[in-house]
Amino acid sequence: MGFCWSGECGIRPCQAGYYMPCRAGWVGPTGLLCIYGFCSMMRPIEPFLTEFLTGTYKNLTTEQVTRQVYPVWTYSSLVLLVPVLLVTDYLRYKPVIILQGITYVTAFLLILVGSGVHSAQWALFIYSIAMAADVAYFSYIYSVVEPSYYQKVTSYVRGAILVGYAVGALLAQLLVSLGGVSLYCLGVVTLISVSIALLTSLFLPMPKTSLFHKGRYSAQQVNSSEDTEDSESQGSFIWTKSVKATKYVRRMLRRLLLDCKKCYSSTAVLFFCIWAATGMCGFYQVAGYVQILWVYIQPHNFTAYNGGVEAISTLSGAAATVAVGHMTLDWSVWGELVLGGFTFLITGALFLMNLTHNIWISYTCLFIFKTVYMQLTTICTFQIAKALDRERYALVFGINSFVGTVLQSVLTGIVINTKSLQLTITSQFLIYASYFAAISLLFTLRGMYTVLCMGQPAASHQAERETRLPEA
Repeated sequence: MGFCWSGECGIRPCQAGYYMPCRAGWVGPTGLLCIYGFCSMMRPIEPFLTEFLTGTYKNLTTEQVTRQVYPVWTYSSLVLLVPVLLVTDYLRYKPVIILQGITYVTAFLLILVGSGVHSAQWALFIYSIAMAADVAYFSYIYSVVEPSYYQKVTSYVRGAILVGYAVGALLAQLLVSLGGVSLYCLGVVTLISVSIALLTSLFLPMPKTSLFHKGRYSAQQVNSSEDTEDSESQGSFIWTKSVKATKYVRRMLRRLLLDCKKCYSSTAVLFFCIWAATGMCGFYQVAGYVQILWVYIQPHNFTAYNGGVEAISTLSGAAATVAVGHMTLDWSVWGELVLGGFTFLITGALFLMNLTHNIWISYTCLFIFKTVYMQLTTICTFQIAKALDRERYALVFGINSFVGTVLQSVLTGIVINTKSLQLTITSQFLIYASYFAAISLLFTLRGMYTVLCMGQPAASHQAERETRLPEA
């Protein structure tokens, strides 16, 4: 029992038809989740993490950070993503969000107090657990609010993380450039911010149902409580719970396979999912190693403006995302061609980052890269969402993330960890540019094919109408 935070129910008791008790109507959970998202993403140390690890605080070499520390995050994410996705649905999101908060606190605490390569590797491994738990953050809100609020709450929770990251990066730049604050202090501020996020996650309402099995879990809970009363011993109760959990996993896997078949049976959805996965792979690879590039090309005694660039590019990407939502275009016809054309712009920016030795040009290229990427990934997101049931959105999001992580692991293994290649950081960015060039070519050709196929029936219909017009 409780009362509605949204004010729509007044002080009337909760009704059985709600997804949650009324006190957790859409305003309460959304507000708490936005606070959590903002604080968990406000991490001022991240734009300067490479300088922190390679500086006097940790004394790691650039080679160690590039080839031994950062790849741990990629490979760990690959291993953890699927188990976390399955456990997230079974535990109903909130425990996984709390786990994400705990791992954020642990990771940044280890970054601050640890020393050596192994400590940094453990920090990145724990950090990868938090990143894998992102699916819980993006899926939780759909299990606690009514479908009529989906569009509104999605914009809020996504906006919260973008604003949080931008504020963190801008705060870092101001503290370093104007306040002369040390990078260690940025780490302390980051630790405080993620700790606040952890505390906030404890107050999130617990969903009554899972997103994949709405309406089923509550019945299982009732049966579970009855079984508890009927159990004669603790051992038999544990055995019963284990059997039920095994059956649940089997049913879920069967449903996942059927849902995958339905979700990816549409060619249009499939191509948007391909861009979402391949684009995510390239984005995280570039974002993860761009600080290494900046350390390589920036002049001596130069005040780094990493935080300012990250903040401005994130805010620009958020603005571009909002602008896409107000564009009137037949995305089913022109969407793939738009993806191909703007991906070519990303390719040009990365090629220029490979060629230039001017830090300001490199900053500008990252600004273009992030702005365009956020715009394009938004196009993919709403095109996929339009074609799917809301219950399958978390599934497709998780699969796209997994495929992107697999591709990123392969790319990292080839570019970073292949000892025979020993590529320089500029050569690595040449490969990333070529990777996006291949994506651009694929979607440009596919987009031209779609436009021609969609245009021919329309042209035939128009010609038929013009032929029949004089008869009227």
